[in-house]
This record gives sequence, structure tokens and C-alpha cells, in this order.
Amino acid sequence: MMECEWKVTDDNQKQNDFHLGQLASVGQIAAGIAHEVKNPLTAVKGFLQLLEENYEDRYLEIAKNELDNALSTLQNLLQVSKPDLEDEPFESIDLAVEMSQIIHLFQDQIYRVTVDFQISDENVHIYGKKNQIKKALFNLLKNAFEAIPDKGTIAIRHYVKDEKVFMTIKDSGQGIPQEKLNLLGTPFFSTKENGTGMGLTQVFTVIYQHQGKIEVNSKEGQGTQFTISFPKAMKYEPRGVIKLNMFIDKGFDIKQFFTNNRKEFEERLLTEAVNVKANIEEIRKIGNIHLLDNAYRLVLYVVEGKANDVIAFAKAEGIAWAKHSLTLSFKLEWIQAIRRVLWDFLYNYDSFMEKTNNKDDFHTLEKNINELVDQFLNTFFISYSQYKDELLKKQRDMVEDLSVPIIPLTETMFILPLIDSIDTVRAKTIQEKVLTQIGESRIETLIIDLSGTVDIESDVLVQMIRIIEGVKMMGCSAVITGLRPQVVNRMINEGLAFNNTAITKGTLQQALSEYLLTRKE
Repeated sequence: MMECEWKVTDDNQKQNDFHLGQLASVGQIAAGIAHEVKNPLTAVKGFLQLLEENYEDRYLEIAKNELDNALSTLQNLLQVSKPDLEDEPFESIDLAVEMSQIIHLFQDQIYRVTVDFQISDENVHIYGKKNQIKKALFNLLKNAFEAIPDKGTIAIRHYVKDEKVFMTIKDSGQGIPQEKLNLLGTPFFSTKENGTGMGLTQVFTVIYQHQGKIEVNSKEGQGTQFTISFPKAMKYEPRGVIKLNMFIDKGFDIKQFFTNNRKEFEERLLTEAVNVKANIEEIRKIGNIHLLDNAYRLVLYVVEGKANDVIAFAKAEGIAWAKHSLTLSFKLEWIQAIRRVLWDFLYNYDSFMEKTNNKDDFHTLEKNINELVDQFLNTFFISYSQYKDELLKKQRDMVEDLSVPIIPLTETMFILPLIDSIDTVRAKTIQEKVLTQIGESRIETLIIDLSGTVDIESDVLVQMIRIIEGVKMMGCSAVITGLRPQVVNRMINEGLAFNNTAITKGTLQQALSEYLLTRKE
């Protein structure tokens, strides 16, 4: 296999400048195209929705889905072409902390891909727009997972060198051909079959706009490594409360304030929860959960101090997320984003209304609201865990029932066909199920077929003999069929026997023919 390698370094700054110029030019063109195309597509989608209400046609659904895909692509193109239009403040960012949280979003992939994350320098920060940086890290990690078709590894390193913060993401995937490397980061170019290239375009754009640099090393058959670097922030600067331009009147109470600024609340929330934003539609389709509506509902409960409603809502949410096995890390990020936006809104409301000049009043408000949000989280996770525990118990009971399938042949004659291996745990389950069923169904004859079992160990044979003795004690006749030669040999060698507690037949067919025929006569 031919090996190829490409690398962008400080020594090749011209290549970086050229790529940045490409992105700027493409961005200007893309923004114009997206604006021109998006409006007619939106109109077409509206007419399709009207048609859908009056006609039942699967082609309408296909057309609507394709339009949704087109509009989504255009929206991504707009975000990539003019990311500075996003109303997001600059703040201190710890890349190691953000990457640790993003890794948890890929829990469904950890079973096949091992992630090795090593942090050489802790508590170092860069300065930038957190959600844009998080989205760039998410796209890089997502590409790394997708580059590995089966099992593999992703190595992530975080370190500081020459007053710059570095992070490398190296996958053991298939690598990228040399002729395609120079096109990485341009819209509509992707190494994936159905990719749009928007993910890496966003990565390159955000890194350049934060005075960062990106390097790519790739060898076919050996994987790809992305190295990103940013200037190190001189000191940690915590995120401050954001002043917002909202509609407010002196006559508003807190509920009216949130009601009149709901659109602004939802926009801020989507800006804060960048990873959840990309999965809102998927969560809605899977669990019929409307995250924005539910967030607004929760905030109203919290600001009005409705503790009972918060708890009831959290229980329902926990069941819904558990029922559809939705990713818990998304929920946690979403709730923390709600908390941050909630406080931004309360700060702006309080500043305008001049309500809490007293520090004690403000701290009381803070304590009450945070306690209600924490109560929601606690109740949510308890509800989620209880539902999962009950589901596991039902599944365990189902497995136990399937492992001991007692099947009625007649009103008084039942058959227990045992297959696969029998250990001491399963033997105990057989004992409980058999004796209970005999008592409940008044079984007079129980045929136990062992032809589907593998070799049975001596301690299990002892348990099975005791079970058969218990069957006889309950007034039921036990018929054993399908004993394998190796099992019989082991019983002879161990001095084990049924001692007239059971009748044995060579095969299940023989037992059925004899007992069913006798019953008919």
C-alpha cells in the first residue's frame, strides 16, 4: 500500500494563509448562495406541509425529508460562512475539561474504540467563544470515530509548549490519500460517502478565527492525526453574566418577563448547549421529547417556586429518557445550559426592575432557584435509574422464564425442555420455577427433556436429583428423557442415581408416544 503524508506546520505558513483565504472566499460565495436558495426551499416546505394535511402520499413524506436535509445543509453553510454573527461572548476555556465532557457524548462507541486521553498540563486556558470551540472539538472527535470502521484506538494529548495550548487527536483509521489532504476544510468536500464537509470547514474556520493553527498528519492504512494549537490565556477569566437586549416593562412579573422573551431564551439556550443543539431533532424523533418546550416549562416552574410541579416533571422526564435510552450526558449539558441562561435572564430582569438591592434577598433567590434546579436533576436521575432497574428486572425475569420453559401438553401433563448448559444458578431457578408451577397448575406428569443440554457437572447433577425428589414429594411423576452417554457415565462413576424417583426414557418422542397414547386409550 502506498504511504502518503501531508503536514501543515509553522514553516509552511503560506499554506495556512492560502487555506484561510480559500475559506474566506468560499464563505462569501456560500453565504450568498445559501440566502438565495433557503427562502424558496422554505416556501416549498410550507406548501408540502399543507398538502400533507389533505393527502396521504408517501412521496410527500420523502420530498419533505429531502427538503429538511437541504435546509439543514444550508443552515450549516450559513453558520460556517459567517460564524462571527453568532452572539457569543469571549471567555476563558479549558480545552482539557471541554474534551473530557465531549468524550462522554460518544459512550455508544466506547465498546469498539478505545479512547486514550492524557493531560500533561492542567488548569491552562485559552480565550475564545466556548461553544464554537466545543463544536470544533466535537467535529474532530466525531471524524476520528467515523474514520475507524471496526475496532481501534483514538489517542488524545493535551499539553502546553511555547505559550501555546496544544491538543492532538490521532485515530487508527484508514488514513487520507495525499491528493485529498489539501481539500480538507472546504465546504462540500468529504472523505465520507454521504458527508458534506461542513464539519471540518467549521473546525478550520473557528481555529483560524481564534488565532489558532491546525496541522494534519495522515498515512494511508495508519490513521490520521489532527493537531490544533491556540495562544495561551494569561489568566483565568470566569464567564460573567451577559447583558441581553430584551423586551421588558415595569409592570411585568417574572412569568410575564419569560413569556414575552421566550424566543430570546430559546436562542440563548441553543447557543449555550452546542452539542445538544445538533441532536435536538433526533431526540424529538426518538422519544417525542421537545427539549425547547420542556426547558421553557421547567424555567417557569422554577421561577414561580412550584416545587411539586418540578418534581412531577422531573419524574416524567426521567421515565421518558430511560424508556428511549437517550444519552444522559446530553441531558446534563442541557440542564446546566438552562441554569446559566436562567441566571442571565434573572440578572437582566433584576437590573431593570431594581428589585434586589439587598444582598440577602439576592442570595435567598439564588439559593431557592439553584435548589429547585438541583431537585429537578436529582429526581430526574432517580426516576431514570428506577425505570432502568425495573426494566432490567423484567428482562431478567423473562430470561429466567425462557431458561425454564414449562409447556402444557394436556391439563395435567407438562414438558420442560432444557437446552444449553446448566450451572448451579440455573439449577436453582429450575427448582423454584418447577415446584411453583406444579403447585399452581396441579401437574401430575412432568417430562424433563435433557437432550438439548451439554455435559452436566457433578454438583449440578446432585441438584437435579434433589429437584426430581421434590417433584415426587409434591405428588407429581417425573419422566426423564434424552440423557446423554457422558452424563450417564458420570452418574455411574459418581455413584449418583434417581432411586426410583423418576422414570427414564431414551428419547422425548418415546415418552410422548407412550404417555399421550396411554391417555387417549
